[in-house]
Formats: sequence, structure tokens, C-alpha cells
Amino acid sequence: MSLEITGKIVKLLDVMGGTSARGEWKKQSFVIETQETYPKKVCITCWNEKLNDLSKYSEGQMVKVSFNAESREFQNKWYTDLTAWRIESSSATSGNNNNAANTEDNGFSQDVPTVEESQDFQDDLPF
Repeated sequence: MSLEITGKIVKLLDVMGGTSARGEWKKQSFVIETQETYPKKVCITCWNEKLNDLSKYSEGQMVKVSFNAESREFQNKWYTDLTAWRIESSSATSGNNNNAANTEDNGFSQDVPTVEESQDFQDDLPF
């Protein structure tokens, strides 16, 4: 699932790292505040090479983040991770394109036939 969020970076958390069976890893989380009527704060994580993208920004800057959302279960509790895969500068204007989460393309056409067009359509189905 690919989503986008636009907002102001309000907190950059510390870089964490370690070693796993796949090798060394690094991650850094950051908090974005949306610019809506009722602002929301969202914590997103960058992994490994994406830390370089995040290092270009500082607290207070407006960014647009593309991320994946994934949940997993551990001992009958569910945990959700938001992992950034693109971070870019945003010159957000008041209220435009500042949705908390939007899919990039939902695959649905925005063209809705008018009543006249739908009446011209003849269907050969028996029901």
C-alpha cells in the first residue's frame, strides 16, 4: 500500500542501528504534522540509504513523503510501521493537497456518464 502525506517536520528522532542476519542496518524516525483544520501528527521511519534523503531536511520544513504502511502481529498485539520510500520538499499552500494520506492512483475513472448517456446504453443481460 503506497500513501502520501504532506506536512511540517516537527521532530527528528535519533538514528538507531544494529546488526541482523542480513547485515548492518540503520533507521531514523521523524514526526510530520499535517496542515489541516485538525492537524495530525504522524511518525514515519526511514531505513538505510533513505537516511541520506532525510538528512537534507530539518525540523520546521515542509515535506511530501511517500510511504508504505504495513501491520504485523506479535503476541496478540498489532503494530503498524510507516516506511518512507521518497521524501521531497513541499511548498504547501493553505489547504491544497494536504491530505493526511492519499493513494497515488486508485485505478478508478473520474468520468461518470450523464443520465442521457446511460439511457442510450443497451444491455443484453437477462436480469
